[in-house]
Amino acid sequence: MDEAHQKKQKKSRLINFRWIGTTVIVTFVLSLVLNLTADSLLMYLPVFPSIFILFLIILLGIIFDIIGISVTSADPAPFHSMAARRVFGAKRAIQLIKNADKVSNFCNDVVGDIASIISGATVASIIAQISVAYSIKNVIWLSLVMTGLVAAITVGGKALGKTLAIIKGNDIIFFVARVISIFEIRKKGGRKSSNGKNIR
Repeated sequence: MDEAHQKKQKKSRLINFRWIGTTVIVTFVLSLVLNLTADSLLMYLPVFPSIFILFLIILLGIIFDIIGISVTSADPAPFHSMAARRVFGAKRAIQLIKNADKVSNFCNDVVGDIASIISGATVASIIAQISVAYSIKNVIWLSLVMTGLVAAITVGGKALGKTLAIIKGNDIIFFVARVISIFEIRKKGGRKSSNGKNIR
């Protein structure tokens, strides 16, 4: 094994450890922020608005799961052609696909797992609210039903989303890329192409 190959392997390991460390820190911060936000809202909201927030959290996990699967199934070839024609969002789509492992890890593992954890904590909070509001002493059956319902919706939603991601992976990634590009243009003040259109 030559010296250049050894250096390349060491660099690869360094990048992997750096990504792992970044993922751990981002997961911790996101989990903390989202947990505090959810707890703060649930503390002052009645039961039905709390249930609505629960479904929003579940939906968030499903959406990011779809994005994570789409980025691994997307075909970069059409985006290279679109980028050559300076189609808005095409370059960002290529970047997402090139970094599919990291994007998928963030969407599926970081956001997806955080959403699952927070949804579980939210269920517990809603059960406590219901038991107090309706003077229910035995909440075992309520807990079982709500936990099963949340699990069924989450699994069913992700199963449907996985099928959609595999079939429409390119369309989903193109939409995500365009949304990201719009936010980047607004943040930077925008760049214009020769035909007067924003490009990214």
